[in-house]
Amino acid sequence: MASGRRTSNFLSRTSGIHRPGSRDQEKEEIWKPMLDNISSGKRLPEKSLLVLGGTPDSQREFLDSVSTDASNSRRPQDRGRKPPVANQFALGYTYQDVLDTDHEDTLARLSLYLLAQPSPSFTPLIKPYLNPRTLPHMLVVILLDWNHPWLWIRQLRDWIRVLRSLILSLDDASKEVLEENITTLQDKGRNIGGSEGSTSTALDNVKVPLGPGEWDEPLGIPLCVVCQNADKIEALEKERGWKEEEFDFILQYMRTILLKHGASLVYTMPSAPGSLQTLIHSTLGIKSLLKQKQLKHNVTDRDRVLVPPNWDSWAKIRILREGFDIEGVSQKWSIDIDIPRQLKAATNGDSAAEDEAVTNGHSEEEQDGPSATSIYEETIRNPEQEFALSSLHNKQANGLEVASKDTQSFLGEQMQILEQLRREDENEQRAKNAKKKDDPTYRTFSDDASGVVEEHIGPVQFNMGGIQVNADEMVKRLQDREANRSTSPERPSTPPPQDPKMDNDKLASFFAGLINNRTNSANNSPRGA
Repeated sequence: MASGRRTSNFLSRTSGIHRPGSRDQEKEEIWKPMLDNISSGKRLPEKSLLVLGGTPDSQREFLDSVSTDASNSRRPQDRGRKPPVANQFALGYTYQDVLDTDHEDTLARLSLYLLAQPSPSFTPLIKPYLNPRTLPHMLVVILLDWNHPWLWIRQLRDWIRVLRSLILSLDDASKEVLEENITTLQDKGRNIGGSEGSTSTALDNVKVPLGPGEWDEPLGIPLCVVCQNADKIEALEKERGWKEEEFDFILQYMRTILLKHGASLVYTMPSAPGSLQTLIHSTLGIKSLLKQKQLKHNVTDRDRVLVPPNWDSWAKIRILREGFDIEGVSQKWSIDIDIPRQLKAATNGDSAAEDEAVTNGHSEEEQDGPSATSIYEETIRNPEQEFALSSLHNKQANGLEVASKDTQSFLGEQMQILEQLRREDENEQRAKNAKKKDDPTYRTFSDDASGVVEEHIGPVQFNMGGIQVNADEMVKRLQDREANRSTSPERPSTPPPQDPKMDNDKLASFFAGLINNRTNSANNSPRGA
């Protein structure tokens, strides 16, 4: 037996053949399960984020805000090649690695699906990603913009209808997962014993019961509404004259609606993402290994609002401003989000029902009377619809449509206008010249303006031999003397030529007379006491 073992070991070492029961094979069977366990332990948790609404640009701003840490207001350093963002057409996609506070450890891999339009023809693209494996680790985000707050409730209504139609079209296994999610979400953070991370007490297992209006319309997927560009609030106040009543009304309306779905609400701006990252990570269950960040609600700063899930209530909403019909809005919202029959058919793959679903949305509101959407839009009016726009296109309800002229035709009309103005200027100048020639006393605007200037700055004077001489007065005297000479009957109309030397003598005697007159007037003037 000993020799057999030696031969077996030798053959295995020289030929490399592993026989059953050999020591190398036993080592291989031991290490393989250990390596598999380590590999599975290092596998990153996969989380999903379904981003609805916005534009490709605003969606990119949201992605930047999610990856920005609010504590230091900077993005983590990219490891290797930055993942691309494909959100220009239909359903977009990108991913992010969630890093820990020290940016060394990767906590989770975040897959982001982006859809900008609630079109029934696009919604079937989302359905394959809603399955029993992804639903427990998914968060739905609806993007709204402070540039158009009057469209918020209508946009929310359309997206909630899309989500509900998708949920109804899922298989039974996915619906069971959604039911489990609802129970988990309703109980999350409702302990009387304290917040997450605190010491355990006897009241930890005691749950706060649901209040009125809470979780009336659960979706089975956590929902977060992000209102971007909160820095535009100041512009609405200055340019459109909004006051605190309008901002409080919007906040009360949003909180009442989102309370029915157990959703959270946050205001963000590009320069200050606030607690957006903390809110998303907390909702998805992504916890830091170094520092546990706590969510702090904020309903007082109008540009930094944060309403965490399972925190709000009707009593807290009423405190903001009295007179708000919270019961009526809550009841009407359940009617607004009822899925139209056409949307159900379109979600199941019938794209022909898309236009009918869109056009029938307004008719349903008119038949049922004032809805939650129409009440909101009656108070927060769309400024673009307050003008009489008879030529507004039917399919463009939120913008102005102006028929532009051909470029060459427009330039030709401008050329004719310029030519007509040039001719008018020439005729006016000819008339002025002719009138000035016929009437020497005719004065133009420039002459009047020069007189105003002379009156303002006073007479022009210069110093001559220590004496201030008024130049205007001197020129006037010379003109008067020349006029008298020309009109005197004693002198011929054509003066004989004179010696230039005599003119100089006359000028010298004239200035000498001026000096003597000024000296005599100064000596004869009475002196002050």
